[in-house]
Amino acid sequence: MSGNPDFDLFRTSEDHEELRAAIRNIAEHQIAPHAGDVDHNKRFPQEAFDALTAADFHAPHVPEEYGGMGADALATCIVIEEVSRVCASSGLIPAVNKLGSMPVILAGSEEIKHKYLTPMAKGEAMFSYGLSEREAGSDTAAMKTRARREGEDWVLNGQKSWITNAGISEYYTVLAVTDPEGRRGANVSAFVVEKSDPGFTFGEPERKLGIKGSPTCELHFDNCRIPGDRIIGAEGEGLKIALRTLDHTRVTIGAQAVGIAQGALDYAIGYVKERRQFGKAIAEFQAIQFMLADMAMELEAARQLVYVAAAKSERNDADLSFFGAAAKCFAADVAMKVTTDAVQLLGGAGYVEDHPVERMMRDAKITQIYEGTNQIQRLVMGRQLVK
Repeated sequence: MSGNPDFDLFRTSEDHEELRAAIRNIAEHQIAPHAGDVDHNKRFPQEAFDALTAADFHAPHVPEEYGGMGADALATCIVIEEVSRVCASSGLIPAVNKLGSMPVILAGSEEIKHKYLTPMAKGEAMFSYGLSEREAGSDTAAMKTRARREGEDWVLNGQKSWITNAGISEYYTVLAVTDPEGRRGANVSAFVVEKSDPGFTFGEPERKLGIKGSPTCELHFDNCRIPGDRIIGAEGEGLKIALRTLDHTRVTIGAQAVGIAQGALDYAIGYVKERRQFGKAIAEFQAIQFMLADMAMELEAARQLVYVAAAKSERNDADLSFFGAAAKCFAADVAMKVTTDAVQLLGGAGYVEDHPVERMMRDAKITQIYEGTNQIQRLVMGRQLVK
């Protein structure tokens, strides 16, 4: 699955489809049976992590020279899509591993890459991403977390909010202000923080609407001392690295949204073919067929946009910022609509935990919010258009 920047945008390769079949088999037989329990009990999907790690799908994006599969951007999206089709919380295992480690891949030294990508590729560690703060969400440059030099070390103080898989991951990319008097946006640096570092602790898990199997916590830094060689890239380049990271990883959130929507559509189709009213299956009613047609049409449009954005991510095209934002924004909006319609198609049955569509609707909502709200995505696209 080594990267091929020239793959046909409108037809996935044979390798991609073989990959899809393999990950779908794992998802349906080893992940789906636990999805409801993971959601109900708000627990990390350990079964999914074990199954994905055994098959080398937990971090498929890691290059081969660091022990990874070396999957291209589209292959990584297919993995996330297929896992999210049955369990969105589990889909965040490969998605957040890519998010957390992408700054290292884009800007890290060879020493940092070998030190942190290799254990992740082996399944020995996960990687999370610490950018947002309580008062610095969309306005990332307003962050308050500080890192100051002390001899050869860096000492971090502050907090990060809404951190996916916090407490589970061993490694964290953390953005912090290193020059408080410097120019806004050019005074931030990126660091790798390890779970065991002294002065690094976690807040209580957030009580969330969806993706309940993926823990979300605050990160707290209280004179957290880390070695000087943990900086990613050059001092002051952190925000630039963070935004480049999001250009690539927003595509994976689009893939997660597509997977959630596909799972909801599949389940709704199965239900309406079995549910009978007025002497026949409700799937025979035109009103139902029109709903399904709109759901499938919009879902397929979202999938194609995500796949094109993945191709651009693989090539690092100049217009990736627009397409990454567009793929994430459009797919997330489609996922919210498709899952809501799936609940509607099931009627009262869609509103209870006996059927997975209510979980899928709750899970879909976050795709419109994290890695930049869909309002921010529209801002990114608009700026690209008029630049």
